[in-house]
Amino acid sequence: MVKTASTMLELGTSAPGFTLPDTTGASVSLSDYGDAPALVVAFICNHCPFVVHIREALAEFGREYQERGVAIVAINSNDVASHPDDSPEKMAEELASAGYTFTYLYDESQSVAQAYRAACTPDFFVFDGDQRLVYRGQFDESRPESGIPVTGADLRSACDAVLSGQAVVEEQRPSLGCNIKWREGNSPAYFTGEPAV
Repeated sequence: MVKTASTMLELGTSAPGFTLPDTTGASVSLSDYGDAPALVVAFICNHCPFVVHIREALAEFGREYQERGVAIVAINSNDVASHPDDSPEKMAEELASAGYTFTYLYDESQSVAQAYRAACTPDFFVFDGDQRLVYRGQFDESRPESGIPVTGADLRSACDAVLSGQAVVEEQRPSLGCNIKWREGNSPAYFTGEPAV
């Protein structure tokens, strides 16, 4: 499988705004999370082997950190014409099957992925209480078939730091996964990856 790394958006960037439908069709906006001490935005999808690899641990992370006050939202920006397994209907099934307790949004225009310079699934972004970017990169060191346990250590460490009022470590590693499935002619200038599974 071909791997694509995240672009590592500049730290300190304000969270780009969005208003997207969730799996019920209700609109969800960035402003809905304005009171959260920390916000995690995760670009994921249903079928990607890299997302499937962390699926159980991601669901566990969501439950644990939402209880601690962290706002978590996942966004699927894949072109469902070419990848029907990532359709909104399938997203609703995945939300229930995976046990995700966070909101799962559909970015049909792919404009939100472009605003975040998202490149792969999964791709994680952590914002502080002022919605300034303090972390972007991997869930942890584990990859499919790596033999490394899936712990979510990197994402957990970033959220722990924000919640405790500490600085997030500046040495951050890019996420690695499948490229976002851009619609024909919609691949952004920053994306230089190769087609992936």
